[in-house]
Amino acid sequence: MIITGGTDGIGFVTAEELAVRGANVTLVGRNEQKCIDTVAIIKNTTGNPNISHELADLSLLRDVRELAERLLADPTPIDILVNNAGGYYQKRQQTDEGLEQTFALNHMAYFVLTNLLLERVHEAGQGRIINVASGVHKMGKLNFSDPQGRVSYKGWPAYCQSKLMNVMFTNALARRLEGTATTANSLHPGFVASKFGHNNTGFVGLMMRMSQAVMAISPQAGAKTSVHLATDPELAATSGLYFEKSRETASSQDSLNVEAQERLWKLSEEVAASIA
Repeated sequence: MIITGGTDGIGFVTAEELAVRGANVTLVGRNEQKCIDTVAIIKNTTGNPNISHELADLSLLRDVRELAERLLADPTPIDILVNNAGGYYQKRQQTDEGLEQTFALNHMAYFVLTNLLLERVHEAGQGRIINVASGVHKMGKLNFSDPQGRVSYKGWPAYCQSKLMNVMFTNALARRLEGTATTANSLHPGFVASKFGHNNTGFVGLMMRMSQAVMAISPQAGAKTSVHLATDPELAATSGLYFEKSRETASSQDSLNVEAQERLWKLSEEVAASIA
């Protein structure tokens, strides 16, 4: 199985929990030493030797493509893909490929990596694609006229929009997977105490830390739904749904708009094609 953002928070716990269950786990991170240390920790705590890492900055589509090439060159089956890596950026940042950071990391990485690995997931039989979204997708509005905030950018609306994109992408993907043994579902992990958002400075960074200290659930609790979606045999044929606290729940009406889903899919294809 592949899990992005596997060195911290719910990604780390998800990788560890699946390793305990005997899974062959490849975690993806962007800090090599942190990846090495995380692999060593998981091997030590679980006794599972089949833990490895891949290095990639998933905000860069060239890194996403190179990652996919390496994963496809390895004959190890990919039965589970957990798209977990993401970020929050209060101030607009642009990658050196010209994409807005939130859009690139939180949505385009999910879209491109999943599509590049999809045939390998099919080959595994009963493959599962799990997209970590958020309950804040219900606050999101997809601005097709300015999806990357080039005209106007605010961190919170951009983040909520990206999480709406996660759910919409999952629903559109599930529709394309009908008739196959591969499933796609999205989830809300909860408000988790982690290093998420700590890259922001000033008041926003301070509020992130304070609110996580007071209000957030543990990474162990936050990872439960991802683990549930990856392992529960009763979910083998469940697809196109949204989960919270390991239970199916309703996503927003906007996320269920098929026309908007297809428009987002086309936009994503066009953006991917524009980055050589």
